[in-house]
Amino acid sequence: MEPLIHIVDDDEAIRDALAWLLKSRQLAGRTWASGEAFLAELDPAMRGCVVLDVRLGGMSGPECFEQMLARGATLPVLFLTGHADVPMAVQLLRRGAWHFMEKPCNDNELVDLVQEALAFDARNRADQGTRANLEARLAALTPREQEVMARILEGKLNKQIADTLDISMRTVEVHRARIFDKMGVRSAVELSQLLSAVRKPA
Repeated sequence: MEPLIHIVDDDEAIRDALAWLLKSRQLAGRTWASGEAFLAELDPAMRGCVVLDVRLGGMSGPECFEQMLARGATLPVLFLTGHADVPMAVQLLRRGAWHFMEKPCNDNELVDLVQEALAFDARNRADQGTRANLEARLAALTPREQEVMARILEGKLNKQIADTLDISMRTVEVHRARIFDKMGVRSAVELSQLLSAVRKPA
């Protein structure tokens, strides 16, 4: 699925103007006349970002945003409004909105923010793919391999692991080799770096 800029605004003239602006910068967009119409086709696999008007004719922009969050959508959302509303802006940003701009907005600034949002979405999805791949590899470990891996990550030597788990050194060596093979690493250092890099807090 190709990344798209989803423009959600009940003003046809604004929708058309934004679509033309993005097209003139070689950015692919799709327009929606309401939050309800956008949500009706919302798909978790959608890539790109959303340019969302705060004050829509039916469901409001913030209400649409809350529905997106409830459905697990991760698309960055850039809010547009013709009404200065600082408290609302702060609240939306705290809830995870990408940015907040007041209409009329500067074309270059808007395009820059959209491009930043697209880059953020691409990075976020790459991170999600890496995490999913890692979780699949971790799920392939047996319970005993998980026990051995935990102690490897603690820096324990094979003999210490064998004594702690009451198994032979040879068995620990076999488990270690299988862990490294399943996780796609060559050493305990690489294993630690893999887990810390992918599981670092957002």
